[in-house]
Amino acid sequence: MSIKINQAEFVISNTDVRLCPQPNMPEYAFIGRSNVGKSSLINMLTNNKKLAKISSKPGKTRLINHFLIDKSWYLVDLPGYGYAKVNHNARDQFQKFISRYMTTRENLTNVFVLVDSRHEPQGIDLDFMVWLGEHGIPFSIVFTKLDKLRKTQSERFITNYKREMLKMWEEMPPYFITSSVDGTGKEEIIQYIREINDTVDYSDY
Repeated sequence: MSIKINQAEFVISNTDVRLCPQPNMPEYAFIGRSNVGKSSLINMLTNNKKLAKISSKPGKTRLINHFLIDKSWYLVDLPGYGYAKVNHNARDQFQKFISRYMTTRENLTNVFVLVDSRHEPQGIDLDFMVWLGEHGIPFSIVFTKLDKLRKTQSERFITNYKREMLKMWEEMPPYFITSSVDGTGKEEIIQYIREINDTVDYSDY
């Protein structure tokens, strides 16, 4: 039996957490630096090339975007962070509503932090993961664009990233190696979500 998402439908976009759907299902947020390949990853996971809008201009996503998956959980596409051409006021505004979303959304089950595998560990990613840890928000790492690297390069990248993470963490959080081009990591992420959902007590929502 293949591991796949059968249905994905757009629900709502907004910048106000109070307008998010009723928190009656588990919710999984996807976030990362702009141009990390987030929209491509979401479209790959859902088998829908048009679900999340892909733009040639990084920083296009500026809203909290909710998608209902298989009528049982929410996938949330969040604005990217760290794009230099976004002015400070806009960036501060994004940060405020993202922080508000993550610290108040009671059904937020896991945050997938996307990391571009073509670059060395970036301070902005590492700092964001520390912030998640300080606020007790569960997270996993999704390494994107592994198709851009040779096998030896990808192995070296993962080794270096683990070394950097273990300077701040007792253990490496769950992580996934992905490519939106060839589908690497797709089944692993979906299975991971399903396993978490099986442990969720829906009476909590």
